[in-house]
Amino acid sequence: MKMNNEVITDSIQDKNNDGKRDKLAKEYSKVNQIISLIETILFFVITILFIVTGYSKSLEAFAFEFTSNAYIALLIFFGLFGIFQSVISFPLGFYSEYILEHKYQLSNQTITGFFIEKFKGMLVGILIGVPLTLIFYYIIRNYPESWWLILGIAIFFFSVIIGRLAPVLIMPLFYKFKPVANREIEDRIKSLCEKTGVKVQGIFEFDMSKNTKKANAAFTGLGKSKRIILGDTLLEKFSPEEIEMVFAHEMGHYKKRHILKLMSVSVIMTFAGLYFTSLLYSDTLGFFGFSSVSEIAALPLLFLYLGLFGLITTPVSSILSRKYEWEADTFALETTLDRKSFISAMEKLADQNLADKTPNKVIEFLFHSHPSIDKRIKFAENFKF
Repeated sequence: MKMNNEVITDSIQDKNNDGKRDKLAKEYSKVNQIISLIETILFFVITILFIVTGYSKSLEAFAFEFTSNAYIALLIFFGLFGIFQSVISFPLGFYSEYILEHKYQLSNQTITGFFIEKFKGMLVGILIGVPLTLIFYYIIRNYPESWWLILGIAIFFFSVIIGRLAPVLIMPLFYKFKPVANREIEDRIKSLCEKTGVKVQGIFEFDMSKNTKKANAAFTGLGKSKRIILGDTLLEKFSPEEIEMVFAHEMGHYKKRHILKLMSVSVIMTFAGLYFTSLLYSDTLGFFGFSSVSEIAALPLLFLYLGLFGLITTPVSSILSRKYEWEADTFALETTLDRKSFISAMEKLADQNLADKTPNKVIEFLFHSHPSIDKRIKFAENFKF
């Protein structure tokens, strides 16, 4: 009788803990959604005010006081505008990325570490952004009618290059990578690769725990830089069977060619976005007092339209992404034949990342790239092998 009482007590305690966890997850998700909404509104409001108040023209004139070279003036213009935007958005960013993560006990990051990561991110952004900005301006200045087409082609090739270089040049700037030390996990992943005919350059773990308690894994890179990366937070908390399941899901994306499909869709949407915004941009220049598509002061208007196009098409990207997640889940279950590990891995991911298992249906439909954890677990429970 005593044993039965203990079991009942433990069961009630588990339910209470689950209820508390679900409440915290919904709070955390809601706060992040509000912050994201405010950041989006701030971007549009600041950019619009910058244009309509004439500050954009004033900043262009100020830039040309230092140089007669349009390209240098462009860098001065966007450098100062970027600093202004960063100062305005920093409080929200700091709250969401540092304070909120610590409040919900999801972060291991120190305040020093936060600013070091921000500084490294800024340097990488400058090293990549400056050449891209100059290339963009050269194209729009010399090809005012067809700039959108040439720029779309340039963006495509740049994306491929970054896809190949990111795992070996950019990501190691932020994390330390080393071969997976756990032989059982390595053997399981290698066996799965052989079984499915997937070739990778290596299986690596990285020190995700220096910044967060959240868990993650990914198939990253293109061509010879293709590799598997596993967060040390995942390796520490998940069983070998669960890690194999997480990797099988990532492998599903590769085998189903989701990366190539998403790149293809991204290319189409990029060209469509550039084309339609180029029409809108050209047609409204005069309304805002601008005379040329390559006028430096007018360029924030172009980025405003591109941001609006991205916002409008987000639901399309979300729907497609969720479709591919379902396909990857199906592949993982069919490959491993392990329903139990799939469900337990989903539960652990939800707990460790404080994910809302049952998000608002409208929010999920419009913005979520993954199906909810609750739906994925029910899918696995009803999956027929």
